[in-house]
Amino acid sequence: MSKKAVTKTRSLSVCHGSCCVLAGARDVAAALKAALKENLPGARVKVKKGRCSARCEGGPVVTVEPDGTVYTGVTPGDAAEIVKKHGAGGKVVRRLAAKAKVEPGPIPALGESGFFKDQVLIAMRNRGRIDPDSIDDYIANEGYLGMAKAVTEMKPEQIVAEVKKAGLRGRGGGGFPTGLKWEICRNSPSCDDKYIICNADEGDPGAFMDRSLLESDPHSVIEGMIIGARAIGATRGYVYVREEYPLACDRVIKAIDDARAYGLLGESILKSDFSFDIDVVRGAGAFVCGEETALMASIEGKEGKPRPRPPFPAQSGLWGKPTNVNNVETWANVPPIALRGGAWYASLGTARSKGTKVFSLVGKVKNTGLIEVPMGTTMRQIIFDIGGGVLKDRELKAVQTGGPSGGCIPADMMDIPVDYEELARAGSIMGSGGLIVMDDETCMVDVARYFVEFLEDESCGKCTPCREGITRMREILDRIVEGKGKRGDIELLERLAFTIKEASLCGLGATAPNPVLTTLKYFRDEYEAHIYKKRCPAGVCKALIIYRVVAGKCTGCQRCVRACPVGAISGPRSQPHNLDQDKCIKCGACYEVCKFDAIAGDAIYVE
Repeated sequence: MSKKAVTKTRSLSVCHGSCCVLAGARDVAAALKAALKENLPGARVKVKKGRCSARCEGGPVVTVEPDGTVYTGVTPGDAAEIVKKHGAGGKVVRRLAAKAKVEPGPIPALGESGFFKDQVLIAMRNRGRIDPDSIDDYIANEGYLGMAKAVTEMKPEQIVAEVKKAGLRGRGGGGFPTGLKWEICRNSPSCDDKYIICNADEGDPGAFMDRSLLESDPHSVIEGMIIGARAIGATRGYVYVREEYPLACDRVIKAIDDARAYGLLGESILKSDFSFDIDVVRGAGAFVCGEETALMASIEGKEGKPRPRPPFPAQSGLWGKPTNVNNVETWANVPPIALRGGAWYASLGTARSKGTKVFSLVGKVKNTGLIEVPMGTTMRQIIFDIGGGVLKDRELKAVQTGGPSGGCIPADMMDIPVDYEELARAGSIMGSGGLIVMDDETCMVDVARYFVEFLEDESCGKCTPCREGITRMREILDRIVEGKGKRGDIELLERLAFTIKEASLCGLGATAPNPVLTTLKYFRDEYEAHIYKKRCPAGVCKALIIYRVVAGKCTGCQRCVRACPVGAISGPRSQPHNLDQDKCIKCGACYEVCKFDAIAGDAIYVE
């Protein structure tokens, strides 16, 4: 065994984000420790708990440091091979290496592969580098240096000025200038108490940016909140995190306790005249509590419903006191700005959208996970350079941005720079950063119906336009996908959508029609096909398709026979099968399992 080889491989970092933990990361870590003890006793190699590596589809993920090789889909049975080959001999276990699974050739290190190489990390700067439960790991990687500078060297007005110079805008979806928001709160009439809140009530389908940041780097958020409190003059802060995020809750609570023990929270921080502390409030999972006035009502122990504005929270928020609310990603961006200055941050991005943005890239794309890119990166770069292209090399159809309240951007607009202004011009929003990729097998009418149904369930019901209007939209969309659409439905949807946008009390209602309006704008032909031709071009809407066996392609493998839950398909092995239309429930199971394109979904006409 080469001493040089062992010295080079100092640690095996096992991702302990939610996805990897659920996939068995803890068992993998235990197996690696056992394999090291058995095969490399006394070697200077350790197994450590790692921060989320953002390769969410490949868990459990193991990163070998310092060379940066990334292994995905690791099982406890792989542990001995990794230790023997890579730990002792420095040889990469190629079958597990992330890049080798999709491309031949040399295996690049973390940060050099297609998924990572075009990313710029600020909010996720510690990705894969630190143990999320270790304050010492965080401090060793420039942690709390920005806070120390802000508390001991800068006046509150200087902190606000640097954040304004940085051009940082709220990453929760609204995009309001953070520095201006802080300044308004700071300049609110003086009182005994001011509050700051970290909004971690992330509820968009397919979005997991805030959860990952809290799980894997909680101190970055806490440090940002301390800096914000110093700038605003706040004495108390709250992290409002939904109950469905137990791992995030546990880690942020531990991080707060550790920061308090190190004198970084509480009375006279760093022996200064500045005192500030943080509590965690667990939300019950209501989507509307992502709206800041509903969130504050929930913290106060009231029903989470929004209220009219003004007054704005910066003037009268939590318990009637000036309050500043920013989301997780916004707070995570603050420490590097305080440490390196606003001009450094403003050098990234576009004229009006500065810095970077974290996105959850999901859907019909080859590489799913969390990414962080400079503002202004095109949608095409995100999907094809970082995401690796559309799954199964199918044709790209659209990308949904901004969560359920966002819009669907068609494939011919993929060269659009991703920033607040350009997405708004396209009829969508940045939102918190969800990107859902859709291929040519996606029905855009059904997509609109899905998101409207979600928003109907999540509406608090306080205002009539949202409560009644969204329900009426959903009923019309239900009729259309069931083949019962009629002339005038499209125009009625448009009138409803604009009324809801204009008259709703809060942002949920104001943005709820976006999925309908953008799909009507870019995919109107699909609505017309459903209504006037009674067909679903994508073959998705069950009421508008009929499944049949293509005899010339059917090999009689019986995969469809086994998959059919109602026994609608029959026939002897190695002979073309039969599909009984009277029994068929149009679940599509046969279509999904057939490897020979022998199941066809044809449009039918509904009178």
